[in-house]
Amino acid sequence: MTRKSVLHIEQILAWADAHFERTGHWPEADAGRIPGTLDDRWININAALRLGLRGLRQGSSLARLLAEQRGKRNRKALPPYSLKQILAWADVHRTRTGQWPNSASGSLGEAPGETWTAVDMALRNGIRGLPGGSSLARLLAQHRGVRNRASMGHLSRQQILAWVDAHQARTGMWPTCNSGPVSDAPGETWNAVDKALRVPRRGLRGKSSLALLLERHRGVGRHKRQRPLAAESILAWTDAYHRRHGGWPKVGSGSIRESPGDSWAKINTALRQGLRGLQGGSSLARLLAEHHGTRYHLNLPPFTIRQILSWCDAHHRKHGRWPNRATGPIDDAPGETWTAVEIALRNGKRGLPGGSSLPQLLQERRGVPNRLGRSKLSIRQVMAWIDAHHERTGVWPYDKSGPIVDAPGETWLQIDRALRKGCRGFAGGSSLAKLLRNQRGVGTHRHLPPLTVETILRWADAHHKRTGRWPKPASDSIAAAPGETWYGVANALRDGRRGLPRGGSLARLLAEHRGARSSYYSPPLSEKQILAWADAYHEKHGKWPSAHAGAVEAAAGENWTNIDYALRAGARGCRGGGSLSRLLARRRRGAKKNRGCRPREV
Repeated sequence: MTRKSVLHIEQILAWADAHFERTGHWPEADAGRIPGTLDDRWININAALRLGLRGLRQGSSLARLLAEQRGKRNRKALPPYSLKQILAWADVHRTRTGQWPNSASGSLGEAPGETWTAVDMALRNGIRGLPGGSSLARLLAQHRGVRNRASMGHLSRQQILAWVDAHQARTGMWPTCNSGPVSDAPGETWNAVDKALRVPRRGLRGKSSLALLLERHRGVGRHKRQRPLAAESILAWTDAYHRRHGGWPKVGSGSIRESPGDSWAKINTALRQGLRGLQGGSSLARLLAEHHGTRYHLNLPPFTIRQILSWCDAHHRKHGRWPNRATGPIDDAPGETWTAVEIALRNGKRGLPGGSSLPQLLQERRGVPNRLGRSKLSIRQVMAWIDAHHERTGVWPYDKSGPIVDAPGETWLQIDRALRKGCRGFAGGSSLAKLLRNQRGVGTHRHLPPLTVETILRWADAHHKRTGRWPKPASDSIAAAPGETWYGVANALRDGRRGLPRGGSLARLLAEHRGARSSYYSPPLSEKQILAWADAYHEKHGKWPSAHAGAVEAAAGENWTNIDYALRAGARGCRGGGSLSRLLARRRRGAKKNRGCRPREV
């Protein structure tokens, strides 16, 4: 069994930062393999932090480490709630939106990371400092007088039928579950009435519905309770929608203001199936296309090659580059997209023969290089480029060595992918590293020359002079050493490769030799130094600092949260098992004792 390498907090944080830069979010235990490592996974890192494996102290976790060092929200250590706080959030939500929140109201704008669902669960289950046995709806009913649907009064069939008759007399049509509020019963909706009829609640037996109630007691069939439709009425509703919104309605555009109880989805169904007096065989989109000239996806105009090329030429003149399928809308053809052109060229739609593509058309008619149609390669040609690269730079190339000087337009990454996937004349299942091993006897790491601390520092100085900042493992390739990368240098320092001692890091090397402070490595701490900073804080503010006091004003780059973590976890030279509050308690006791020993003034 292979022995796992020793882990360092700085290296774990470096991997986490690289993950965040690459994906936009912090890693979790199930985030998979860590790029750049042989077989490390985030679940292994989490286990090592919990159990104290591979040189780490036990009792931590990946979530806790990121919460303490990067400010990531730790779901297992969430702050407590209070009823006063929840009601304050609800009042702000009411002021902002005009309605009280419920468990489905989404996130809280006033409390980043919190959701109303989490608040409701805490009230129900008694977590995060709450007693439990309540709910968000019940809390608002008790303290804000908000109507709680779960505690609404009983219903009877006679009462519902009375509301039904009043609705029909007022609107000329029978209500449905989508007819909105019940005008004769403030707080009630037809949807809530339908649910009470279906599921035993509010004094009803259940196993019924509003539609069945109408059919049995008012003789209203499935479609008879809705008034007939006419194409002229529908078109009038579409015109009103267009005047309000500036666009034509779609199937998912919701309810129709001019026809309470109707929705555009119902209109579309009636047009298709011939319901409510309509002929059938049509649709909302087709009706709008026939009467308003809107674009209809089942009756689009045909394409021609000449037309497509004219759009390509216009795009190139305007933007200075040729289009591809991801370019978006076509400027000279409203409603058309380059994706639609690509699909039509490939699949033979809209009057085109098919079997082509936009890159292929531009290559044939405009001479634009097609990266997907590149010429075939041979092992002999690739080996000639490899030997030329080695003779020129002194190192063998690998997939991140950049462009191939002897083959303009080619890169070593493209060659590696072609060898792996079996394209451009290769059989597949190989790689650039395997080719070097088989053809030149070069191992995975043996083809790289030895490194020294002086060489790395010289490269770092050149990087700092060129960019104004010190390199990180995620920085670009090393300009002073073609074929080298900062990621490879960081791995060599960590694993003790290429003549370097094991257990180092790029951040630590730059901190020790160049004084470069970074988030990956922090200098050692001493209790004497921490107490000196605390005394300066107390002298300025009249109180002692806490772990949440922010930056240490007397030490640039330090903050009290990191100092508290170092005292607790035994990081940065501290003994561990303590905390900032314990250290300051000893200081306060000492100060009090000294004050007690002063001679009294006469």
